[in-house]
Amino acid sequence: MLSKLLTVFRVPELRRKIILTIILLGVYRLGFHITLPFMNHAEIKTAVEKGTDGNNLQNILQVVSIFSASELQNGSIFGLGIMPYITASIVFQLLGTVYPPLEALQKEGESGRRRINEYTRYATVLVCLLQSFFLIRSLAAGTLSGGTGLVLPYYNSLWWHLVGALIMTAGTVFLMWIGEQIDAYGIGNGISLLIMAGILARLPSVAYTWGQGIATNGVDIGSQYGIEKLILMAFLFVSVIVVVVFITQGQRKIPIQSAKHVRGRRVMGGNRQWLPLRVNQSGVMPIIFSSSLLLVPFFIFNQLSMAFQGNSTLGALASAFSPGQGFVYNLMFVMLIYFFCYFWTAVTFNPKDMAENLKDNGSFIPGYRPGGRTAAYLESVMMRITYIGAAFLAIIAVIPTVISNTLTGDPATAQFFGGTGLLIMVSVALDLVQKIDSHLIMRNYPGLLDSEK
Repeated sequence: MLSKLLTVFRVPELRRKIILTIILLGVYRLGFHITLPFMNHAEIKTAVEKGTDGNNLQNILQVVSIFSASELQNGSIFGLGIMPYITASIVFQLLGTVYPPLEALQKEGESGRRRINEYTRYATVLVCLLQSFFLIRSLAAGTLSGGTGLVLPYYNSLWWHLVGALIMTAGTVFLMWIGEQIDAYGIGNGISLLIMAGILARLPSVAYTWGQGIATNGVDIGSQYGIEKLILMAFLFVSVIVVVVFITQGQRKIPIQSAKHVRGRRVMGGNRQWLPLRVNQSGVMPIIFSSSLLLVPFFIFNQLSMAFQGNSTLGALASAFSPGQGFVYNLMFVMLIYFFCYFWTAVTFNPKDMAENLKDNGSFIPGYRPGGRTAAYLESVMMRITYIGAAFLAIIAVIPTVISNTLTGDPATAQFFGGTGLLIMVSVALDLVQKIDSHLIMRNYPGLLDSEK
């Protein structure tokens, strides 16, 4: 394996792509240490320290930050990350299935894709202006820091809030540009790599917390941080990764037979091939959608309970919908994951088009007539394997809550053992290795995943 890694850097073009990608990711991480000029750094430090002591709102911000490559609570110029771009991309992708002009653009090929990307950028700027303004207002009011405002009193005015919104919008647009540069001149998917870098950036702080806890407690069964818990969680971490890779790469292969054609004395075609259907067709999107949607009732009930102090019903509802806090939240989380798995699969997988393509190419599925029967069969197969994929996503999404409530009370540690973070890291790593392999194989080098002969 070491010789294969050295081979990667022997290819000049691949080496330049990897170095450029690393530099751009480094610039992305540096931006999180540049905060808005009117932020109260002392209060930011205090708010972050409070967030490690079970503050539900801080835990929510941590969950949102995982799939948006952002840090919402520190007021940096990259505070929103690429969340507005992801939001705009999802909206346009969904509109493409119900809005005829966008659907026509999608069918135009490369030129249509460029037009949609241009519209997505404009929508990103608009979404970012709104989100950044309300985020700064929340930071100033102390909603995200336990009641303590994070904006210096002299700058706590509408004008400076608008200036901060413009700065954060410029930061998000710059991150969007970095992602596009990685796509064009680097290696891998730029947006996905930014999210992965944001997740891995939390690893040093988690490692420091555990190292400090082990140095203090040693082997102590009752402590939050102990050697025995670290060994157990390391075993669980490896096990979860193996399962995630297995399901992510899992496919249901449908046999396809091509029709035979007689050309003179030669018989052509008749080959037997396979149509692969992914078990996890929807990827990580159902978890992102479900997490985002469940934030709405929490914020509503939380604000109402603060407005009507002493109302036990509103307080109980806010606690019930707090991420990872109870049976109601986890039940709704699993139900929404199943719903969005089937919804996203229905949006991205069209059995009728696939059946028509097989028919036009002179191929068919043995035992099923081309056309409607083939489309119905493909749809039934996809419905069955989507159920398995949804169950897998539901288990992965609930694992951090189980680990946080049983093994350790640290949500930051639990996020590395499941949920969106681990799924994104594994998916992006597999995609990156495959793209590096394609460069190596194109130049007659063995790929990183090829077995030694």
